[in-house]
Amino acid sequence: MLRLTEVSKRYGRGSWVLRDVDLDIPDGEVLAITGANGSGKSTLLRILVGVARPTRGTVSGRPEVIGFVPDRFSPHERLSAMAYLTHMGRIRGLSTGTAATRAGELVDRLALVGGRTAPLRTLSKGNAQKVALAQALLVAPRLLVLDEPWSGLDTSAHGVLSEIIRDVADAGGAVVFTEHHESIIAAQASRTYAVDGAEKAASPDQPDQPARRRQAATVVLTEPAAGNRPQHTDWSALEGVDEVVEHDSAVTILVAPGSCDALLRTALRRGWSVDSVRRAGEPSEVR
Repeated sequence: MLRLTEVSKRYGRGSWVLRDVDLDIPDGEVLAITGANGSGKSTLLRILVGVARPTRGTVSGRPEVIGFVPDRFSPHERLSAMAYLTHMGRIRGLSTGTAATRAGELVDRLALVGGRTAPLRTLSKGNAQKVALAQALLVAPRLLVLDEPWSGLDTSAHGVLSEIIRDVADAGGAVVFTEHHESIIAAQASRTYAVDGAEKAASPDQPDQPARRRQAATVVLTEPAAGNRPQHTDWSALEGVDEVVEHDSAVTILVAPGSCDALLRTALRRGWSVDSVRRAGEPSEVR
């Protein structure tokens, strides 16, 4: 278990950025760090992964393999995405062949615009974010730390990121992320922690949420590229729906496996397009 005990941080003689953070993060948990802008969320994440050291307090139980996606990843390299990821894989102990294979799988899964040969310096913010996410997953992390990872991602990548978070947690790894949108936090996190030191109380059913998510299917629906807009639907009112996250022109729905087919029929009747379906226990999307 990763444990922070009375962790505080300030730079030089300046004001305290963090004060007396006590936090336990067990294996398999998905934890959302909340707080206002400038409250120290990013600093806390950097301390979690070991990039920054606390001024006071201790961090124990940090796993050997950590994946970290910072809030800014803007490489100006002439390297292609594949060359960069292969190089990072070798740094992390993979052979060249294994690193290249793993990098290719991640680039394809995240649907990097421009493909494997896209130079890093030509990437948009969203596609640079995909490369940042890929480098964090080259070796299966026991701790995955994400600083506002949904920022800039296209709608299709939102569903993939949700799957990745679930994959890491299902494999026994801990996931910690920051995010401003309450709907995303509610759909993804099993617990929240406010960086002012006041841990938010869980509702009675929150401890069971990770188990429900492991059993659920993930459905990503999008508005058609052309034609009439689909009918608005209260997805949460449908039988078997556990969580709903709406983003731009897409919606991601976690639904009980036995209710998945009925939900898909409803979506198609009301004019929605099915982007992807991942049923419980499947390692990848069914398109």
